[in-house]
Amino acid sequence: MIQVRSAASRGRTDWGWLDSRHTFSFGDYHDQQHMGFRTLRVLNDDRVRPGAGFGTHGHRDMEILSYVLEGALEHKDSSGGGGVIRPGEIQFMRAGSGVTHSEYNHSKLEPVHFLQIWIVPDERGLEPAYGQFAFDREAARKSFVLLASQDGRHGSIRVHQDVDLWVTLVGAGEQRELALRPGRHAWVHVARGSVSVNGASLGEGDGAAISAEDKLSVLGTDEAEVLVFDLA
Repeated sequence: MIQVRSAASRGRTDWGWLDSRHTFSFGDYHDQQHMGFRTLRVLNDDRVRPGAGFGTHGHRDMEILSYVLEGALEHKDSSGGGGVIRPGEIQFMRAGSGVTHSEYNHSKLEPVHFLQIWIVPDERGLEPAYGQFAFDREAARKSFVLLASQDGRHGSIRVHQDVDLWVTLVGAGEQRELALRPGRHAWVHVARGSVSVNGASLGEGDGAAISAEDKLSVLGTDEAEVLVFDLA
């Protein structure tokens, strides 16, 4: 079963310096029909103007991932974590018992385009933590690469939830398959380009909730960058 969430149907926040599209309810955008999928709570598609960003603010009890598509994102937080991430890297912050942080476009000249992802942890009050991981983009052009997981296997970021986050880069006419265990669910997000997923056509910014399927079959209809959340 596949249920498509089109890019055009997402919520939007436009503050001038920030243009954000919300797959699920976030901030001033509230849609009772789209409060998340399984433990995936937030998937924001953010574009931030040069030199602008999010000032220091707080979070707690959330596993937060940032995935940069273009440009560079600078992060600082009260746990001592900090760094600049670029395409080919993913950043992690465990808000846990409470953390404050800021995120800015690292460039004064170029915009930054990134995805902000929140996953509900399996335990509250965890010790805050920070991590940054560079993945093999060439490997992602041939298969699925694991970015985050509960057990941290294959050098992925370790998150406190039963979720695997995968990425693949697929060319037009290329196909990838990812097996799903019985009882699992998946959320697919097309970050760039266009694909067909189990026969459903998805373009840039589109998402899809997938249940009761034993595998995902991703066929590129254009050069595409695709994230897959394998969820309990």
